This record gives sequence, structure tokens and C-alpha cells, in this order.
Amino acid sequence: MSKSTGLPRKRFYRARAHSNPLSDSHFPIPIASHHVDYSLHYPQVFASSDEVQVSKKVQFADIGCGFGGLLISLSALFPETLMIGMELRDKVTEYVKQRISALRVANPGQYQNISVVRTNSMKYIPNYFEKGQLSKMFFLFPDPHFKEKNHRRRVISPHLLDEYAYALGVGGIIYTITDVEELGDWMKACLQSHPMFEALTFEELEADPVVNLLTSATEEGQKVARNGGQTFQAVCRRVQPS
Repeated sequence: MSKSTGLPRKRFYRARAHSNPLSDSHFPIPIASHHVDYSLHYPQVFASSDEVQVSKKVQFADIGCGFGGLLISLSALFPETLMIGMELRDKVTEYVKQRISALRVANPGQYQNISVVRTNSMKYIPNYFEKGQLSKMFFLFPDPHFKEKNHRRRVISPHLLDEYAYALGVGGIIYTITDVEELGDWMKACLQSHPMFEALTFEELEADPVVNLLTSATEEGQKVARNGGQTFQAVCRRVQPS
């Protein structure tokens, strides 16, 4: 931990930039969403048996949350909304846990609505969320998997969008961003050709306070901005198929 900030030092939690999402990993997986003990993630929220508290459910999911920058920014913007980061890399997950814990200690009453879990979201989204539970899902700077034979590893794909549509309620929004133009085109094409998603209008994007965080809240987005790079976004709403 840093003596000056009280936060974990990122250099001790460095890991490979990406993991193979198709490989078998060894960590506990809940049988179904109601088996997830969220009191371990949000102890202050679920401290009492009050019905309002017990009925609260996670609404935002940051898929491949990295070092947790987006979660922390969203926590202040939506203090009453429970949100969780889902990360496959064990060292990175541990860093986010320690970061959130330190922020809670340093800021009593704050950051109680965010947490992280180590899991493979490409395989286990239905194990964590009920049908229509989520209102926002984030896929920020995912692994591009450039080789065509590895496109099946991409976290946005037609068959995976079926699962994301299951977890999202009608009107829920998927946010994607990348600095790789080919991947940006791929994600946009997958979303806009799927019958259960439609692109937000320019006016809706302008009015959404979350959109600006896509480039500013994450370590990857900040690096792209420092280097003067270009980003490619696709933001779509979950709809009822016609």
C-alpha cells in the first residue's frame, strides 16, 4: 500500500494484458444468480434485513473492468446503484478489491456500491444475473484478438449478445469503446445487426453523462488520450424484437 495515498500500488499487481477467455479457470462459480452472496460485496448495503435493502440488486456490470477506474467514477455518479466489475485476471481482481477497500476506509460511507468478482463473463453471465436485471453493461477497450481464427474469443459477438440481451432489461444500454478501428467496426456491426439492440441517437449520447467516462475513466482510455489516439464507440439500447 502507498503510504501517501493509502491505496494499493499498481506495480505490484501487474499481469498480462489479456487472458484466454476460452481456457478453463479455477475459481468458484455460482450455480445461479440467487446463489451469489452480495453481502460479501456490499456489506454496508446489506447490513440489515430491511426489505428495501434486501431487494436491491446489481444494475451495472463492467465486463473486463481492468484496474477499476470506471467503477470508481460511476460510484460517485450513481451512489444509489449497485455495480460490479467482472475481471478474469487474478492479480488485477485482487488490486481492484484492495483499491475499493482502501477507498471505503478513507471515505466513510462512500464506494459502498461497487465491488469486483473474478470470473469469466464470456461463460458465466447467466450465473450472476437474472433475466432483465441489468440496466447498463460496459465493454471498454477489450482484447481485439486480431487473428481471424481468434475472433471467437472476442467479448462482443452475435451469440454472446444473446446472453447480454438476456441479462439486460428493455431500455438497458451496452457501452463499447476501443482504439482499434477494425474491432470498433466489428462491435458496431454486431450490435446494430442484432434484433434486440438499436443505436442511441446523437442527442441521446450527448445527454448521457456516462459517455464521457468511456474515454476518461479507464487507464486504457487515458493512455489513448495522452498519445492523441482515436477511439471508436458503439452505444446501443436493448429493445423488444419486432
